[in-house]
Amino acid sequence: MKKYITKYIPNLLAATTLLFIACEDGETTFDEIVENEQRGAVLRTVSIDEAEILYDVATSSVLGGNFTVTLEAQDQEDGALLSSVDVFIGFEDETEGGTDNDRDQVPLETIPASAFSAGPFGLPRTDYTVSSETLQSTLQLSGDQIFGGDRFTVRFVLNLTDGRSFSLAQNSGTLTGAFFSSPFQYNVNVVCAPSVPTSGDWIFDLQDSFGDGFNGATISVTIDGEVTEVDLDDGDAGQVIVNVPDGTQVISIIFNSGDFDEEITFQVTSANGNTLVDVGPNPPIGAELLDYCPNNL
Repeated sequence: MKKYITKYIPNLLAATTLLFIACEDGETTFDEIVENEQRGAVLRTVSIDEAEILYDVATSSVLGGNFTVTLEAQDQEDGALLSSVDVFIGFEDETEGGTDNDRDQVPLETIPASAFSAGPFGLPRTDYTVSSETLQSTLQLSGDQIFGGDRFTVRFVLNLTDGRSFSLAQNSGTLTGAFFSSPFQYNVNVVCAPSVPTSGDWIFDLQDSFGDGFNGATISVTIDGEVTEVDLDDGDAGQVIVNVPDGTQVISIIFNSGDFDEEITFQVTSANGNTLVDVGPNPPIGAELLDYCPNNL
């Protein structure tokens, strides 16, 4: 055994020497790749302060709303390559039936590098806002061509001083995720303003499949800022009447979770006879249950 090991020691030493040489060459090659790599740039989302357009069904008109975002430019020279940011806007008609009112994206304006200032980390930041009026007029959309559930799109193109540009087409899952949060394109949703409710008695039909009530769950009914809590104390079914006074402007219905939401179902019928809510088991928690868009409250 000893003779066998001695015989192969020179070959082993030679192989080890070659391995070290190969590693040194590999490290040199790796360093050159990293040094010469052309990295991209991102436009990071610091915050989105507003992204809703308010629509009034009764008058078929946009009431207001904006898209407001704070952006931070990042590149391999800590923002020094920033030249400008181009803004494009479009519209996606999500209303079923009727005419398709989609609008392809068109250029809106260019944000110069001078509109950016150093943020907390020394990188250039800017606050950008585009109003509902600008979105609607630029895309030449009338009020009756818009409806709740539609959306505007706002896309940014980051231009660098070396002539390169980056936007949605150059994006990847890494950039859109939580680390960089750089989608380049944002949706601005059209939401319907609360409809004026019919005054009179609103009927809440409540059911619990186990037969022991809602177990801490409640339904918050807000009428012009005044909140009434509706629930089923015990049993497998019950009915609660909530009166909506004359002159009421806004009503809201929200479900609050209890211990056994999977047992709960309920329906809400307006004073005009329309069933506006029919949910459960496991009703949506904390979300507005009334659909204001049909304007049938």
